[in-house]
Amino acid sequence: MLRKSFPFFCLAAILCAGCAKRAVMYQKATGLSEGKSGLAGHAAYLTLRSSGAVYAGKVFAASRFVAVRHKLEIVEAGPGLAKSVEAVVAFCGTLQCEVLSSSVTNETAVLSPSGSIAARVTPQDLNKFLDFVGKQGKIAQHATESEDKTTAIVDVEAKLKNQTDFRDSLRRMLTKPGVSVADLLQIQEKLAEAQAELDSEATQRKILANETEKVYVEIAFHAEQRTISRGAFASVGEALRDSGSVLGDSLAALITAIAAIIPWLIVIIPGLWFLIKTVRRFRERRRAAKAATPVA
Repeated sequence: MLRKSFPFFCLAAILCAGCAKRAVMYQKATGLSEGKSGLAGHAAYLTLRSSGAVYAGKVFAASRFVAVRHKLEIVEAGPGLAKSVEAVVAFCGTLQCEVLSSSVTNETAVLSPSGSIAARVTPQDLNKFLDFVGKQGKIAQHATESEDKTTAIVDVEAKLKNQTDFRDSLRRMLTKPGVSVADLLQIQEKLAEAQAELDSEATQRKILANETEKVYVEIAFHAEQRTISRGAFASVGEALRDSGSVLGDSLAALITAIAAIIPWLIVIIPGLWFLIKTVRRFRERRRAAKAATPVA
């Protein structure tokens, strides 16, 4: 019984030690150790906590983490659009810049040429990158967005610290003598869970760091739409170009009508023949009857 309870006693001791450490840091942060009153000390603690200086029992430097995004629309001539996209991608490779995605749509009968680039740039190289992008054409739109990630990052960092302390305490429990095999298995199971949670939080912290330490830039390239003046015979030319399609549509409608009528001809033609033959017989009988009637 004592052996099975040994890991839980150790965990309780670690938690108590953590609470005592937190209390000492609370006193240092609020000034209670210097003889301040309880109300004044508590107010000072709330002030530090609201400003982000105290979180989960640890004193942090007051700082903000902001994710910045830039969205640009560049108008470029159709023939040079693909080269502009390639030039921006190549220029990104010369800076502290990472291309996340890029695409080019070639001109077709129904689509105009277009392109897009998504990249992350460090703040110190952002102006160089934006200046180069602006030289590739006319900037039709430039929008900037920002999102405060401070709360999420502080939460993740606190979880990382607490989870690291918990993992290290489990590792120390494995090295203590007198631990039974059953207790070792339980500790190793908890250690694996703690390490998996720690890896997940570390990955989340890297994602947040990538969002806040680099600027996300999204660029959309569009072909320039030019207005062409219409000549005096422009409508005649359009009519000649459209005549082929109109003729084709008419033939298609005629073929469809014939295909729809053919099944009914099997019934209509014999019916008409029978009707005509009946009318002729009726007329012949009337003529015969008139001829047989004597004239008064």
